[in-house]
Amino acid sequence: MGATDNSITESVRQLALPILADLGLELYDLEYAGGTVKVTIDTPPGSPGGVDVDQLARATRLISRDLDHADPIPGQYTLEVSSPGLERNLRLPRHFQREIGKQVAVRLTNVVNGERRISGVLVAASETDFTVRTETGDERVISLDQVDRARTVFVWEAAPKPGSAKSGGKKGARGKSSGSGPRSGADSASTTADLSADNDADFDETDFDDADFDDTDLEEFEDIDIHDDQEHSES
Repeated sequence: MGATDNSITESVRQLALPILADLGLELYDLEYAGGTVKVTIDTPPGSPGGVDVDQLARATRLISRDLDHADPIPGQYTLEVSSPGLERNLRLPRHFQREIGKQVAVRLTNVVNGERRISGVLVAASETDFTVRTETGDERVISLDQVDRARTVFVWEAAPKPGSAKSGGKKGARGKSSGSGPRSGADSASTTADLSADNDADFDETDFDDADFDDTDLEEFEDIDIHDDQEHSES
């Protein structure tokens, strides 16, 4: 019997966890579908910064190497290793629990009490539901099984006025690295980095209200994209 998507996901999880632990990183999310393994990594909660370029490249290299060795995925596959970025997907209970206090935007699977989209501050989260405080001060308790999509919303701070005290910090960064090819026989690898600052002043709530909201909406604020294309061929 061939491996199922769930068994492949669990195999990759068990392979990635010790690698990331050695690098001082955490496994934020892991998905396998359509021949693509998406590994999202992050720094531990409370860390002063996110995953940097070197950490991302090293994690990609080590995970790819161990996947070739363990061979848990039949046939060809694509490996994508990335960091969550400024606006991160909220999919699992621990994702919501980690982001308490952040601004979030939620799209429900169905209309509930006349609403399908809810935004506000995430004030509580459990294994089964979470609570969002809206701009009106109302608190909405939402069951996880009602959620179609959810993400954090990055709040842009106004620039300090001339002559005022220095304030602020760096924008968050998102890194992405991907490898593709057959499951074994890695003959070559290349890494390129494309660094850019994306200051899109046109972003507003209408982006989330678009009925065609999908993953592309979540990618608009990537500051750092690292593409690590690994070509694997059979020996």
